[in-house]
Amino acid sequence: MTRPTLPGTLQRKSQLPVWLSIGWRVTAVVGLVGLAIAVHWFDRAGLRDNYDGAVSFLDVVYFTMISITTTGYGDIAPVSERARLFDALIVTPIRVFVVLLFIGTAYDFVLKRTWDKWRMSLLQRTLKGHIVVAGYGHTGAEAVAELIARGEAPDRIVVVDPDADRIAEAKDVGCLVLEGDATRDQTLSDIHLPAARLVIVTAGRDDTSILITLSARHLAPDVPISTVVRNEDNELPARAAGATTVINPVSFAGLLLATSHRGGRVTEYLTDLASMHGQVRLRERPIAADEVGLALSSLSTGTGLRVYRDGTSFGRHQSESSTLRAGDTIVEIVAT
Repeated sequence: MTRPTLPGTLQRKSQLPVWLSIGWRVTAVVGLVGLAIAVHWFDRAGLRDNYDGAVSFLDVVYFTMISITTTGYGDIAPVSERARLFDALIVTPIRVFVVLLFIGTAYDFVLKRTWDKWRMSLLQRTLKGHIVVAGYGHTGAEAVAELIARGEAPDRIVVVDPDADRIAEAKDVGCLVLEGDATRDQTLSDIHLPAARLVIVTAGRDDTSILITLSARHLAPDVPISTVVRNEDNELPARAAGATTVINPVSFAGLLLATSHRGGRVTEYLTDLASMHGQVRLRERPIAADEVGLALSSLSTGTGLRVYRDGTSFGRHQSESSTLRAGDTIVEIVAT
């Protein structure tokens, strides 16, 4: 019998590892209780046992614990001024700290985690218009950093990766994360892939990236998919798998190197265009209603480079770009 697959759950960055958070709380409680027991033992002459008149070490432990837990049966009581002063000034603050530590632990590991899990589940069910990044290696991390630099909210980016360390890094950035295998339909369904705005595939291996692309296209026929491949021979299979855009960083690096043979200014400008941190950048957008009928070269928002119309691109100096039409998409250079 096949065991049903449980859906993955989105996560966000936690403040401390569970073992460390519990460990320091237990240490603090043990230390405070030990301090109270030690002082009570050395000052046991100031205590009176109404049962048998003798105060043993077990009596001291018993008295300390019921004092800290505010039970106070009265069978053992402080009678000397020093013992009462110690209970008032030392045991009472210890009691408050221990209670707060227990309440804080219950909040962190029961209430807060239950609340966060419910909130993440609700967010997961309502995910829409988000960006999915499948693979958070060097390229994926750079893509996320660039998206955030361009104004994308980190909590609108969902990172999927099977590596726990990479997931932790994505949490630190503020992204929603899901530790899992992005080649599986269940994993992609858990992040509501059909409702995503964009899918970026950077798995690190071409075969894995192509398989993720194929799975993503199967679940989301209309969502744009940008896939990174490193072997030129895999660009066609990636497109056949459903990638809208195929990026080969090796080929792009070769182009930059080739343009630098007579100086580095062209390479510098191309890098500037591709990054959000330069003086200018490339922008793709649909034309506005008041731009219909204008020429691409006369736009006031930036320097128009290309017009995309009915699946065909037209350059700045082609006659088709002299009159923009409704539904056209343009690529332009704008100031950062």
